[in-house]
Amino acid sequence: MDKKRFIWLAIILLFVATGCSKEQSARPPQEVAVKAMQVMQQDTPVTYEFVGEIVAKDEVPIQARVSGNILRKMVKGGDTVRIGQPLYEIDARQYAAAVDDARGNLAKAQATLSNTRRDVVRYKSLADKGGIAIQTLDAQLSKEEQEMAVVAAAQAQLTRTQNDLSDTVIVSPVNGRIGVGELSVGRYIQAGSTVLATVSTVDPIQVRFSMSENEYLKFARMGNTPDAWGQNLKITLSDGSQYPLAGHLEQIDRGMANQTGTLSMKAVFANPQQLLVPGMFARIVAVGETRTGALLIPQRAVQEMLGKTFVTVANADNKAETRPIKLGPKVGNLQIVEQGLSLQDIVIVEGFAKTQPGSPLKVSLIGLNDLQIPGTK
Repeated sequence: MDKKRFIWLAIILLFVATGCSKEQSARPPQEVAVKAMQVMQQDTPVTYEFVGEIVAKDEVPIQARVSGNILRKMVKGGDTVRIGQPLYEIDARQYAAAVDDARGNLAKAQATLSNTRRDVVRYKSLADKGGIAIQTLDAQLSKEEQEMAVVAAAQAQLTRTQNDLSDTVIVSPVNGRIGVGELSVGRYIQAGSTVLATVSTVDPIQVRFSMSENEYLKFARMGNTPDAWGQNLKITLSDGSQYPLAGHLEQIDRGMANQTGTLSMKAVFANPQQLLVPGMFARIVAVGETRTGALLIPQRAVQEMLGKTFVTVANADNKAETRPIKLGPKVGNLQIVEQGLSLQDIVIVEGFAKTQPGSPLKVSLIGLNDLQIPGTK
């Protein structure tokens, strides 16, 4: 009896489920609310971006010309310094003593020369009267020349010692910022080998970046020489903001790097506010050719899967349709489309993740201002 009741209960549930299924299948699918834009068309200057690193235009290691112990530091790490500004002072006692010694030797040599010159005057007078032999006068004249050479050598020695004394105060050779790894007071430094600190120039500053071989060939075939595209470069910083001052290309390497297949370049930018600091990363933005009548869509509408790019469009029946496309260069927050779309197409920008091919759509058309994309109006 229990078995028969169970069978009848199963039959009843099957009929109920079948009825519900038919009822659900009879309902029309609900429309998916999406936001979409019509494909735009306009003449568009194409920009190219290259990842770069901000570097100092010059990095000068500070070395002393004389040896000794650091007696005093006039700056601390990270300070901005100007050319000729004193940075360090070396113990100058031995160099001051050397100057005094050289000055004494010079005075002695000058006194000896002065005495010899008086003798030469007397010998000439005697020689004119026949009082001494000509050979005696010649010997005295030779002695005078020798002592003149001694005076010159003593003068040179004094100059060297004075320079050494002056070099005990080490000054900055450039305008820039001094590194934080400077040596401490009391440290012994060796002339010409010990690096006390490094001063990096900060205005102007350089951005080092590389161009791939394919990018270089593309520029070259379009006739875009560095003299053309490299004169009005922009920088996009890591936070997405654009640096306000334009720069220009300053250096191009002699050839492609063997290991990376890229061509290294350096652009220079004024940096009066010292906003740009060596070690920062930035994107160099260069303006290339102008695409006439380019088709544009927002980048956020582009979908990628398995190495292919596509968008979702609202077709003539107002249903979702997946459309493969071929992309061109980026233009700010927009994307040039080279194949796959026409000016009449409506591209879904928001909500395409909720759709399936053939899904009915409830489309709200929007413009660029509605997207609130930074940098577009």
